[in-house]
Amino acid sequence: MPFDAGLACRLQAMFGHLPELVETRMFGGFGYLHQGNMCVGIYYDSLILRVGVAAAESLGREEHVGPMDITGKPMKGWVKVAAEGTTEDDALARYCRYALNFVATLPAKKPAR
Repeated sequence: MPFDAGLACRLQAMFGHLPELVETRMFGGFGYLHQGNMCVGIYYDSLILRVGVAAAESLGREEHVGPMDITGKPMKGWVKVAAEGTTEDDALARYCRYALNFVATLPAKKPAR
């Protein structure tokens, strides 16, 4: 699956210096893991974020934000932000903070063997 390389570069600039985040390529996509938990990613040209159920409901009322539904079944606690919602660096950083704050509360996943 192709993803927005420009958005990936912006995320790399934002997260590349944070040792707690690991860049990953999964299923042809791009994203970041925090202690083995998916945090932020790119689906085509949209930003996908794991923010928890409460924040997903709140953010879902904002323009350009909706449920993350890539299989026909929305994923609880995740949102998808359309490209129009991430053109400004401040907006991108704000959305990513929601994901970072939420994923930091999750227990670390054990590495696969």
